[in-house]
Amino acid sequence: MTDSAFLGLGSNVGDRLATLQRAVDLLGEEPSIMPTRCSRVWETRPVGGPPQPDFLNVVIRVAVDLSALDLLAACHRVEAALGRVREVRWGPRTIDIDVLLFDAVAIDTPDLIVPHPRMRERAFVMMPLLDVEPDPRMPDGSHLVDVRSGPGSVGGVWPFAPPLRTH
Repeated sequence: MTDSAFLGLGSNVGDRLATLQRAVDLLGEEPSIMPTRCSRVWETRPVGGPPQPDFLNVVIRVAVDLSALDLLAACHRVEAALGRVREVRWGPRTIDIDVLLFDAVAIDTPDLIVPHPRMRERAFVMMPLLDVEPDPRMPDGSHLVDVRSGPGSVGGVWPFAPPLRTH
């Protein structure tokens, strides 16, 4: 495995905790993806979208031996396997998997933007990410702790459970 990436996972439909663990397990079954570390599980209020239940969120670090777009495709396969349906933007979902960072590289394509464009504005990303990696490096060489976070980026989250199994 040559590259490192951080993935944000969230669930607010069904057995949220079991779904998150199953997503980590399925990612680990994908060729060329090895989950290496997981944040604690955080419970968070939904941001945007229609009224819906609270989310459980984690961030996992994965070692990968594939491109960022291939990693995104693997994330979409796992979402589909877990019943993800994209009906309402920011609506309830069994699972959501986002590529947050990929080997400190900036990516801007129609299908993928890394670093994730709204991660600094979202507590449900920032708290688990800092749980896994206290000082992640950004593509421009800066460190996340040196960058001012967006409004509301650290409120509305609380620890829910210990880290998930990564292997």
